[in-house]
This record gives sequence, C-alpha cells and structure tokens, in this order.
Amino acid sequence: MDKPRLDGDTIRIFLEDESIATLQQLKEALGTTGTMTVFRRLKVLGYQSSYSHRGMYYTLRDIPDFDEQGLWGWHAVWFSRYGNLVETAWEFVAQADRGFTANELETVLHVECKQALLKLYRDGRVDRTKIGGAQVYLANDKGQQRHQKLRRQEHVELAELGLPQTEVLSHELQAAIILFFSLLDERQRRLYAGLESQKFGHGGDRKVADLLGLDAHTVAKGRRELFGGEVERERVRRKGGGRKAAEKKRPT
Repeated sequence: MDKPRLDGDTIRIFLEDESIATLQQLKEALGTTGTMTVFRRLKVLGYQSSYSHRGMYYTLRDIPDFDEQGLWGWHAVWFSRYGNLVETAWEFVAQADRGFTANELETVLHVECKQALLKLYRDGRVDRTKIGGAQVYLANDKGQQRHQKLRRQEHVELAELGLPQTEVLSHELQAAIILFFSLLDERQRRLYAGLESQKFGHGGDRKVADLLGLDAHTVAKGRRELFGGEVERERVRRKGGGRKAAEKKRPT
C-alpha cells in the first residue's frame, strides 16, 4: 500500500505544477475549507505572496526565477524578492539613479503605485520634490538624494532639448551625445548650441551652456548668428571640384 502524502507534499506538488495559486485553489487541492490549515502548510514550506493582484496569489520561495531587478512575473501576476508592493516600491526608490515618479514606477512594476508611494512618504521612509513639473520620489539618504536630484535635472534638460534617453543606458547615451558634440568644429558647436537654446526661451543660453560645457556668451552668439541671418553658407566642394563637364560632340 502506498504511503499517504502529507498535506505539505500535496501543496508542493500542486505549486510545482501550477507555479502560482490563489488561496481558494490551495484549499481545493488540500480538500479543506480552513484558511489556517493552508497557511500552516505554506509556512512550513516557505512561501511568497504576489505584490500585484492585492497579494492574492501564492508561490513557494524556490519557484520564482527573479530577474536582475528582483521581479518575477507569471501570467501577468508579479512577485518581488523584496516582498509586498510597499516594500518593493521602497527598495526601487532608494536605489534609483534619479528617483521615480509614480507613472515611471508603475511602468517598471506593472501595477498602480501611487498609494504605495504616498504611504512611504507619509511614513517618512522616502522624500519627494517637484522637478520638471512632476512629483519625484527620492531616497531618504541625503547623499543618495542629492545624486538623484542632479541626475533627474539632467534627465529633464535632455528631454527639453529633445535628446534621446532611456532608463538603463542614460549614462552611455549622454556620453555618446557629448562625443558627437565634440566631433563638431567650433562654429558648428556654437550654432548647434544656439539652436537648442532657442527652444528654451528665457534662460535657454545658461541651460544649454551648463549641459554642453560651453560659455553662455558663446551660446548666445551662436543663437544670434543663426536666427539673425548672419550665417554664411560654405561651399561643399572647392571651386573646380566635381566631375568634369562632358564635351559635346558636333555632328560630322
């Protein structure tokens, strides 16, 4: 006669097959209506609840294959190695390069985050400030917070200039932008800076100067040249260059 399986074995086999389950599904697998019966078995095995779907899904701790951000999704249900949504939001804000707005964090975590961020702010676990017209949640650590504010301001200025940026490669992209700018000659740099300054309006010369490492007077000069009609077009080819004109043959 086969030895009957323990309730813990039943849950493990069920979750290894299904990966995740609701409390009701686990009750049905055990053949019980007792909530505490299920949780006693889960506690012995070691379990995690989802941070999405109001924590209604469960899995065993050794099942999730967390990505580099500490997240694991299974059929649009999300789990975090940091625990519930509040703890996950805190971890992401504390470690962020430039903080997070609620919308940005929602994109990363795939769930609505506003209430979790508000709770963290009211509990004094994160700070927030308005930068570029948006509420940005920042780390409480003052050193990290200063870094996040500086990086956020750079992000806003790049966006206003219409320059490309991404969450992951922002450092690399900025380096590429600076490299490209360095390849221009002195006149081209001045005119390009003047063009970007015009987009800002008041204060644009200083913003572009700070971003591109120029003197504000140089930016202003480039703007005046470009929009004042003072730019002289240069020949693409030197005089006499290009293909020689074909000699027309006279009919004999």
